[in-house]
Amino acid sequence: MDSDLAESISALKESFQQRGLSPTFGAADPTLVESLKKQLKLPRRYREFLLESDPIDTETVTPSERVRLVPSSEFLEEQKGFCLTEEGELLVSPASNGWRPTWVIVAHSALLGDPYFLDVSEIDAEGDCPVYTAMSGTDTWKPRLCASSFAMFLRILAITVEVASDFDEDDFDMDNESVFRESVGPRIREYDPAAMKAGHWT
Repeated sequence: MDSDLAESISALKESFQQRGLSPTFGAADPTLVESLKKQLKLPRRYREFLLESDPIDTETVTPSERVRLVPSSEFLEEQKGFCLTEEGELLVSPASNGWRPTWVIVAHSALLGDPYFLDVSEIDAEGDCPVYTAMSGTDTWKPRLCASSFAMFLRILAITVEVASDFDEDDFDMDNESVFRESVGPRIREYDPAAMKAGHWT
């Protein structure tokens, strides 16, 4: 595992600890991860994340969002109706609603149901790729950048959990959400200016 991914995982776990949250991480079955690699072309960094820190029960809690990471045991089921057919076959071309065979869901909003997904057609030299989201409940999926890489996605989640420590968990209203988004923006810009510019988090 390279240092960027290791540092992002560590930052996420530390942010949970500081908040007194207790997510459950494990270690994915290497045989399953290899199978997912072949079927869905999962990039190296994401595979290493599953092998090192499979998010068995892991959800961020902030005034604006709750992101639940998909554990390896549920991974294929999460893809059905998206990049996989209900029978588990990979799409051969974009669906009528715009979902592409190369969009692989790695998390979703526990508040809104919106998916967070890798675009494995954009794998870079580091063995990573961007993370996008799209609004559910619409006629067509319109992707919006969340992070320039999966490692950066974990880092941004860590930032949001850390910043949320200054907010009352029992008073997550619209005003709190607005102030939170303003507070988290500069921190995200430090690490991922492109994600900040895309505006999903702010």
